Amino acid sequence: MPLYLTEQDVAQLLTMQEAVNALEEAFRRQGSGEVVNQPRRRLHLPAGTYHTMVAGDIGLQTFGIKAYASFPPKVRFLFLLYSAQNGDLLALMEADKLGQMRTGAASGVATRHLAKSSGPLRVGIYGTGWQAQTQLEAICAVREVAGIVAYGRDVERRAAFCAAMTERLGVPVTPAELPEEAAQKQDVVITATTAREPVLRGEWLSHGAHVNAVGSNLLMKQEIDDETVRRSSVIVVDSIEQSKSESGDLLPPFERRLFRWEQVAELAEIVAGRRARRTDDAQITLFKSNGIAMEDVAVATRVYQKAIAAGIGTQVPMWQE
Repeated sequence: MPLYLTEQDVAQLLTMQEAVNALEEAFRRQGSGEVVNQPRRRLHLPAGTYHTMVAGDIGLQTFGIKAYASFPPKVRFLFLLYSAQNGDLLALMEADKLGQMRTGAASGVATRHLAKSSGPLRVGIYGTGWQAQTQLEAICAVREVAGIVAYGRDVERRAAFCAAMTERLGVPVTPAELPEEAAQKQDVVITATTAREPVLRGEWLSHGAHVNAVGSNLLMKQEIDDETVRRSSVIVVDSIEQSKSESGDLLPPFERRLFRWEQVAELAEIVAGRRARRTDDAQITLFKSNGIAMEDVAVATRVYQKAIAAGIGTQVPMWQE
């Protein structure tokens, strides 16, 4: 019988270090051709949108689909995990926490491979919401962090976020009074917002900075400006195919001929050693994250394995003969 896991179960079972390790291994398998991934598909309806994402991991012997309905003011996420050996449904998971963890973990993997290698990192982040939390957690899981500067438009929310994350991470997180403070003199800059206009200007970036842009996966949303893309010596995405259909951060500068898709690497190629990383500590690198289904499969499989071992979850009688 398939196992039903709630948001609370997922949060209890999955640590950020485990999520980062699961994605690192999954990207390496994808780089060697052991992962099948399909881009996100959207069904637009008058009152909202239904989204589906599908992938299979031959190495893990699992596949699955994430489906979620965004009908304002709520979004509901569900992940179905299957066995690739016999097609059995292994688990149904509530998948909001799962998505938050895998999005953070992908940035952690990218930072491990693309940020400059020397010394503790100074980190800046735009956004003080749900996704921003695991972005910072993932960076702290892969590298030593000297300090974090956070910018968000709401002053009270910004202060509360900084206080909560300082306690959670054991690293000082300080609020930025001006948006440029979250980018200037920072080694890693993260954008995790719902912005429709760029919040990060490339002119603010220091030499050697690495950017994780994670908030936009729609053409109507853009977090980074053209100058950020133009200054990036290395541009990496989780999926070129998906980026070509939904990356609000890359499609406008592509249309203005600031880069060619042939210049862009996929993170799987970087992790597998098939494409070059930064070649010196002065280069600016960019990871444009859209969020892909193979990431969900990797972390969902890890959650399922731990749930079985710990006896967590509810068995659901389905298709009983």
